[in-house]
Amino acid sequence: MIEVKNVTKKYGNFYAVRNINFEVKEGEIVGFLGRNGAGKTTTMNMITGFIEPTAGEIIVDGYNVDQKPKKVKAQIGYMPEGTPLYSDLTVKEFIKYMADLKMIPKKKRKEAVQKAINETGLEKVQNNLTKNLSRGYKQRVSLAGAIVGDPKILILDEPTVGLDPKQVIEIRELIRSFKKDHTVLISSHILPEISQICEKIVVIDKGEIVAVDTPKNLEKNTTDKSVIKVILEDENNKFETIKNEISEIDQIKFVGENEDKSKEYLIETSVDSDIRRTLSKFCAKEDIIILEMTSLENSLEDAFMKLVDGRKEYSQKEVNKMQYNKEIEELREQENKRKEEKENRKQAIKEAKARKKAEKEAKKEAKKSQNEESNKGGNE
Repeated sequence: MIEVKNVTKKYGNFYAVRNINFEVKEGEIVGFLGRNGAGKTTTMNMITGFIEPTAGEIIVDGYNVDQKPKKVKAQIGYMPEGTPLYSDLTVKEFIKYMADLKMIPKKKRKEAVQKAINETGLEKVQNNLTKNLSRGYKQRVSLAGAIVGDPKILILDEPTVGLDPKQVIEIRELIRSFKKDHTVLISSHILPEISQICEKIVVIDKGEIVAVDTPKNLEKNTTDKSVIKVILEDENNKFETIKNEISEIDQIKFVGENEDKSKEYLIETSVDSDIRRTLSKFCAKEDIIILEMTSLENSLEDAFMKLVDGRKEYSQKEVNKMQYNKEIEELREQENKRKEEKENRKQAIKEAKARKKAEKEAKKEAKKSQNEESNKGGNE
């Protein structure tokens, strides 16, 4: 549905995004994750056709954004960051205005506007001025403007920023409901939101794609340690000697003592196996009572920080060298393509000549046979 191929956006000597590649398939809800300034909004603006890439191509529903911008824009509903609304318009007037901009046929416009109002839960405020709405309702109006006309693709830039927890849940459920009719790309830096809504995540940092995977796989593949939380009663303080008894344990961290005098520890192990049974045996032997023992999963926050933290910042010299190498490679590919096309043309000409020669020989043979038949008939 959306294909971003070797896309670069450059402003002077600054690379907003550099040679990025990812794909959003039909019916997916995909999170576009990155820190502020990572290149998320720039990429979204290129997908919507608002700005042009310096290099590469973007295909939306089979159309090249540069070559068929109107076709592409007809497939996309875009919700920009910051909910820019016209404050002197009512909710209904604003959504109708968005329908006008999308050139929805007049016969279908009224129905499309009402459908967008109903789907975003704006019936009660549809005649209110947008400036008098709460932040949550303003987000809904912006969403309604994006979905009016049922575009195949929704691109949502920070759809829950600035909302309270209740409003976040409401908008999250609303976005999740779009899956049955739309392909959705969501830009955000709010990690729990992305984890709960999206089935795939694209992580961008410093203008480069650093990971494309499911939330679960990102959490799993970016950690090399397992962590077990243990809460226990240990009157004789024997538990910390467990590290000497169980070689699989890398580290024991004392978290603190609870009100009931129980103690909480975090145990790290790099062994890909469950050591809880071994822990239980040790505690039973030492008269330590286990109150709770839980394996802690790596969070999306942990995965994200591991992916982006400490990534190398390229110098301008290195950036120029990479761009030079990329351009050289593209020139080589173009030259190889020209050679291949030249060979194909030569082969086509050769085959055409051979075909003409064969046709000429066939006609000659046919004429010869016809003359022989004619002579044979005259002799008789």
